[in-house]
Amino acid sequence: MLLWVLALLVLCGFLWNYAGKRQPKIADIADKYIFITGCDSGFGNLAARTFDKKGFRVIAACLTDAGSTALKAETSERLHTVLLDVTDPENVKRTAQWVKDHVGEKGLWGLVNNAGVLGVLAPTDWLTVKDYREPIEVNLFGLIDVTLNMLPLVKKARGRVINVSSIGGRLAFGGGGYTPSKYAVEAFNDSLRRDMKAFGVHVCCIEPGLFKTGLSDPVKAAEKKFAIWKDLSPDIKHQYGEGYIEKCMDKLRGTVSFVNVDLSLVVECMDHALTSLFPKTRYAAGKDAKTFWIPLSHMPTVLQDFLLLKQKVELANPKAV
Repeated sequence: MLLWVLALLVLCGFLWNYAGKRQPKIADIADKYIFITGCDSGFGNLAARTFDKKGFRVIAACLTDAGSTALKAETSERLHTVLLDVTDPENVKRTAQWVKDHVGEKGLWGLVNNAGVLGVLAPTDWLTVKDYREPIEVNLFGLIDVTLNMLPLVKKARGRVINVSSIGGRLAFGGGGYTPSKYAVEAFNDSLRRDMKAFGVHVCCIEPGLFKTGLSDPVKAAEKKFAIWKDLSPDIKHQYGEGYIEKCMDKLRGTVSFVNVDLSLVVECMDHALTSLFPKTRYAAGKDAKTFWIPLSHMPTVLQDFLLLKQKVELANPKAV
């Protein structure tokens, strides 16, 4: 019986994806403006270049001058860049006013909230509240601030809001501010989707799995862990044991084959959300997200804990408290 149920689920998933690819698309792309955050690199950079080539009027928000200059060198004259720090409320307000003046009565067809940071991933008892602040400020409050300021323009166009969350918004795979920020993004996305339905605005959430980007650089992640380790109390160091971080890195190297390298998988989700007449409410991007993380998020907690704890390094002296 279980095999029949699994076969039916696989068939339904195949038909859903097949139908999604054949759905009718919007017209007049050349008249539509989209605003994308986090365009210096990664998903945002590829999205800006891809949608510029498709003919959208792209406004790409970059954090740095270098990122803005490099992007403009690779795109058409249609694409405009703005410098935006999503954690700076005044910067967000000024940018929203500039976008309003730029798009005029057409409004904003698409808002893609892509900017994000990983922050520190480390055991919870290593951390302070300060370690949680950066990812929550960028990934959550920055996303909300940009959305609230751009929302009147999206409502005018009866357009789309696309929030880039993560499989970390379904399962907390490590300590730190990243997964709490993504869980909150999921909640904000759901409430916004329901509130905007009456205005004809579609709100979509993209949940990428593990991708090879600057955000997930294992070397930088290890450096942050080592920096925290140096300041830990002797008691905690004794509990975890010398060499704990090195063992974590060895575990991480064993998962390299599961990391997605094709960033276009996420951009394809953005594309469908922006151009389909019937966009999905949620998109899972990456094989690991579709076959492991999302299914596991629906499983009993005892199974989630069992599988995720198997990936953790065993502590040297957990009873030394």
